[in-house]
Amino acid sequence: MTASFATRRALIQGGAVLACLGAARVRAQARPRPPADAVPLSFGVLPVGGAVDSRSKWEPLLQDLGGALGRRVSALSVPSYEAMERAIDADQVDIAYLSGKLALNAVLRGRMQVVASVERDAEQANAHQALLLMRKAPPLDSLEALLAAPERWRIARGGPRSVSGYIVPQLQLFLPRGIDIETRFAGELVGTHQENALAVANGDADVATNNSTDLERFRQQFPVEAARLKVVWRSEPTPPAQILVRTGWSAAQTRKLQDFLTAYGRGSDAHGAAQRAVLKGAHANAIQGYALADNGVLVQAARQQYELARQRALSGQWVSEAARQQRLARLEAEYARQAAWLQRDSMAPGR
Repeated sequence: MTASFATRRALIQGGAVLACLGAARVRAQARPRPPADAVPLSFGVLPVGGAVDSRSKWEPLLQDLGGALGRRVSALSVPSYEAMERAIDADQVDIAYLSGKLALNAVLRGRMQVVASVERDAEQANAHQALLLMRKAPPLDSLEALLAAPERWRIARGGPRSVSGYIVPQLQLFLPRGIDIETRFAGELVGTHQENALAVANGDADVATNNSTDLERFRQQFPVEAARLKVVWRSEPTPPAQILVRTGWSAAQTRKLQDFLTAYGRGSDAHGAAQRAVLKGAHANAIQGYALADNGVLVQAARQQYELARQRALSGQWVSEAARQQRLARLEAEYARQAAWLQRDSMAPGR
């Protein structure tokens, strides 16, 4: 990681953390601890342009949600997927907007359950894709050059829990060609989609993973830097993200949340139009709204993890072919167990 990129990232994340800690300390000193039922519900959101930026984009929707639930809802935005997972494991998240491996882990560990899923509109149904970005200028000028000699180039990517920043590029582009995204490149940066796009635009990396939604957001916020970038690869459409609630929520609470989500932005009047504008601000694209869902929608995420582990087993070095086959059999059995559990224990919508 270059000094300039590392410094910028540390300042951004450090400032956000200090600001949050400082604000929390002032609030704690200003008034006594409220009773348990007055403590705000915590809504976990993943970092997009940074913890503060992500929180501000979700705030209007969370204000509306708080009004519907009769209890204030506060955004919990953290600097990384790993930090979000730690917060979930510590029961610090009541509701969350998650996808892929992060959502799957939360459910398999018994921490959360799916109650709704993003529903894309007709134009966006197949538009959300993982991307690979390069600069329009040399030295790296094509996907073919990258794949021919990945060890010559620096990559900026998402962490291993990121669907479009890691999992999908691994599955659909790199591993089928015998390239491990974590070991074959000359250097790597691991950051948010915004950080990774900036790294390529500013010459701190040669190629970056990203996705179509966050690239559009990046173009709006950083038009000069975005003009330096080009898309050299697109994945198949990626699955939508989910809304989850902490395990132990009552059926009444869950129904109230689901009623709010499934009705939000659906009205044909000015109020509905205003809600759709709020949705676009939170999601950076035109979504239809939210649809009822349960844990069963995560079978696809479990399948992704199985395919990722399977491709690694096929390409890895083993003491014998029998050992490889044993590993493949264990992976298949584990995926079958997870899929059956997700479908069996999924919560019936509206129950």
